[in-house]
Amino acid sequence: MQVPYEVPRLSVSSAPMGATDTDLIIIPIAQDHVAPAVAAYDNVVGGDLSSALERGEFHGKACEIYVSRRPGQNWRTARVMFVGGGPRAEIDAERVRRMAATAAQSARQQRLGRVAWADVEPGALSTTARVEVIAEGVTFANFDNGVYKSRNDRQFFITDAVILTGDEAAAAAATGRATGESINAARVLVNEPGNYLTPRILAEKAQALASVPGITAEVLDERAIESLGMGMLLGVSRGSVEPPRLLVLRYAPASAPAGATLGLVGKGVTFDTGGISLKPADGMERMKDDMAGGATVVAALRSIALQQLPINAIAVVPMTENMPGGKATKPGDILRSASGLTVEVNNTDAEGRLILGDALWYARQRGATHVIDVATLTGAVVVALGKITTGLYGTPEPWVNHIRAAAGRAGEKLWPLPLFEDYREQLKSEIADMVNSPGRPAGSITAAMFLKEFAGEGAWAHLDIAGTAFAEEVKPWQPKGATGAMIRTLVDVARGGLPGV
Repeated sequence: MQVPYEVPRLSVSSAPMGATDTDLIIIPIAQDHVAPAVAAYDNVVGGDLSSALERGEFHGKACEIYVSRRPGQNWRTARVMFVGGGPRAEIDAERVRRMAATAAQSARQQRLGRVAWADVEPGALSTTARVEVIAEGVTFANFDNGVYKSRNDRQFFITDAVILTGDEAAAAAATGRATGESINAARVLVNEPGNYLTPRILAEKAQALASVPGITAEVLDERAIESLGMGMLLGVSRGSVEPPRLLVLRYAPASAPAGATLGLVGKGVTFDTGGISLKPADGMERMKDDMAGGATVVAALRSIALQQLPINAIAVVPMTENMPGGKATKPGDILRSASGLTVEVNNTDAEGRLILGDALWYARQRGATHVIDVATLTGAVVVALGKITTGLYGTPEPWVNHIRAAAGRAGEKLWPLPLFEDYREQLKSEIADMVNSPGRPAGSITAAMFLKEFAGEGAWAHLDIAGTAFAEEVKPWQPKGATGAMIRTLVDVARGGLPGV
């Protein structure tokens, strides 16, 4: 089997472009600032840049690529690639990351293993912010989905990348590289087929992913889960021959202030058939990604630890399959949660909120004061926001705003939806404390309202990544498959500290 990704050797240099010995130099150009680029580089490439602009072959649009002819003999590099940024005012963190990933993907396709990025287009970001996302984008692009192909002769990775900048930014490059590596490791898990990633194997691999200095890990088996009274997690797992697991990671550096702990809870359903409420066959193969929330929080905690951020944090990931076996939970069954609340299961395909309910309760028991849960939870959020934007739900408002600000800095799109108390009426059951699936109206909101019942006191937020965790179309910066959505946002939440709310 081929390796899914490699982490390139990455450095920062103040050397002139012409003196840089690489296979490729990547030069970013803003669409509304092409004239300065022509003045600076057109002679180097024998007038090729101005000619491409005149022919309409290149415009400088966002993530547009143009590879010029071989530069003049006074340059040591073999080729020059121009990558468009669109209008300069639009060049934010996500745009730079996509530009870097697009250029790196193109370099891989041309089998150019040593690349340099010329940090000459400022946009609106600081130098350190640019260098970080450039490093992350190049690392992110060094990824291959075809690991199970018997023949994958075209696999090729970038081995060396240098960012040419006049500022001291080595630390920012190292941070971006570490974040990109964590995202790629999560993408590997999300892409794994269900027969190769059972709950027990996911627990082992997630624990290995989090095996970095500062993180301690604990895996609870089905007996420990039963002793905690987690009837909802056990109820979902009953239909499978594979036993459930609960992964608990803790990061507690000496530099962290006392009294506050970030709790990250991620859904870890390694395959979701829908249980007795069986899903349609069309598209069910995608349900291997139903553990994306779990991979997200593990990767985020790993990146937090690698950056040695001064914050106490834990991650809790309930892991199970949702299968229609002979002992599976049936519609109409009642499950008792670890918190003591009882749930009438009227749809076994609404299983994610069940296992997250027990995990949210447990995160509070382990000391989490500020909680964020991440899950591919509802198709309803895709109806509401499409596959571009993550749904955000939470309380109180300052905590929600803190997460929104972190997503903005990280360059990820999310949007808040309401949690009006009136929606709770839909959760009422005649025979239990609540139902797990109150129907189609406001489906993503009522799912969040269900989780809120188990989130306890204190700041809580829910990120529904059902639309953003998996790309079904190829983009210049992103192959089909796992995206690593919200990992950067969670890391930035931790980087910004925990507000008193």
